[in-house]
Amino acid sequence: MRLWLVLLLLSLPGCFSIQGPESVRGLAGGSVTVWCRYTPRWEAYEKWWCRGAEWNSCQILVQTNGSEQEVKGDRVSIRDNQRHGLLTVTMEEVRRDDTDTYWCGISRNGPDLGASVKVTIDPVDRVLSTPASLLSTTTSGRAGASSNSYTRDHYILLVFLKVPVLLVLVGAVLCLKGSQQRPSIYMNLPSVRSRHTAP
Repeated sequence: MRLWLVLLLLSLPGCFSIQGPESVRGLAGGSVTVWCRYTPRWEAYEKWWCRGAEWNSCQILVQTNGSEQEVKGDRVSIRDNQRHGLLTVTMEEVRRDDTDTYWCGISRNGPDLGASVKVTIDPVDRVLSTPASLLSTTTSGRAGASSNSYTRDHYILLVFLKVPVLLVLVGAVLCLKGSQQRPSIYMNLPSVRSRHTAP
C-alpha cells in the first residue's frame, strides 16, 4: 500500500520538477556557475534565481523571459537550455558576503517550483594556504554539481522505491516458503487418522 502511495506522489505534477546541487563553492573575486535540471513540460516557463533562506521571501536576482536568451543582472546571469532542460546561473566577481542560500526556480500558476542551493565563497588566502582545498573548489562546478545531484537522486530512489520493492519480494519469498512446508506437516495425517479408526 505504501509503495503505491509513493509512486502516486512521484507522479504528481511538480514533484522533483527541478533539481540542483545541494551546495557549491567558489573563490572571492572569481565566478561560480550552478546548473539546475528540470523535467520536460517546463521548457517555455520563466525560470529565476533568487537569494534568501526563506522560500517565500527570497529576492529574485535574475529571471528569464521564457526563451533561451541569456539574461544578465547585477553580477549574475541566467540562461535556459530548453532542449536539454538545463538552467545555467553564473555569479561573477563573487564576494565573501555572497555566501547564502539561493534558489533556482520555475514560475507557474500557483506555487512556483524551486530547488535550494547553498553557495559558499571562500577567501583567496585560505585556498593558497591549503592546496588541497583549491582542487576541491575548482572541481565544484558541473562535475561536482552533477555528483551531488546524482547522490541525492539515488538516495531518494533507494528509500522510496528500491527498499519497499525489496521488502515486498522478501515477504513473497517467505510466504511461498511457508506454503511449501505446510503440506509436509500434514502429509502423514491420513495414516495417523486411519490408525486410530481401525478396529
